[in-house]
Order: sequence, then C-alpha cells, then structure tokens
Amino acid sequence: MEEWEIDFYWLKVQHFVQDSLGKEALPDLQAVLFLVGIQESGVIKEEYTKEEKEDLMHIAVCSLLMSEGYFEFTGNDQDGWPHYKQIRGIQQVGIKEQEVLLKQKVIKYFQENHLEHEV
Repeated sequence: MEEWEIDFYWLKVQHFVQDSLGKEALPDLQAVLFLVGIQESGVIKEEYTKEEKEDLMHIAVCSLLMSEGYFEFTGNDQDGWPHYKQIRGIQQVGIKEQEVLLKQKVIKYFQENHLEHEV
C-alpha cells in the first residue's frame, strides 16, 4: 500500500470510529488499538484500569500482527483474557515504520470486520 493510500484509508477508519462513538475529535492510533483490543478480547466493562487499557492495546497489536507471523494465540486465561506468544521480532526498527505497519493492519482489520464497503 502506498503512503497516500494508507493516509486515505486511515482517515476513513478514524472517521468511522469517531462517528460510531459520537466523539468530537478524531481518535489516534492508541485509541483505535484500544477499541480493537476490546473487540478481540470480548472484555467489556464500564471502566478500565490503566493496566487493562495497556493490556487491551497489546492484545490488539498481537491480534493484528498474527497474520504476519509475529504472534501466535495461545489461549484465554481464567478471566477470559487472550494471550499470545511472540514468534519473531518486528523487522521495522523505527517508531514511524511500526506505526505505518500497525495502521495498515488496522485498515485491513476494519475492512474485513467492520467497514466492508466503507473503508
């Protein structure tokens, strides 16, 4: 995917999430990862602790990067939280490259799971 395509589809994802949640501001990558983490974990609560929010973003990253062979799902714990094992390291060394990779995976996730015709 070219840079302009990533920017275009990322903006569509941001607007979809913004509209779905009725927020005024566009969500950043962390907010979108948090929502993907909730979706993937199935753990829905009124309030999350800071640690739970970080865990949900980690779940999102693991889930999104499974298809690339970076992580493997190992099962849920007794509280229903999914766990993953890292299979290999991420090749992109810079923060920007990692962010681009995650945005691409988020775009694909929303295209496949939520916005089939919109993103």
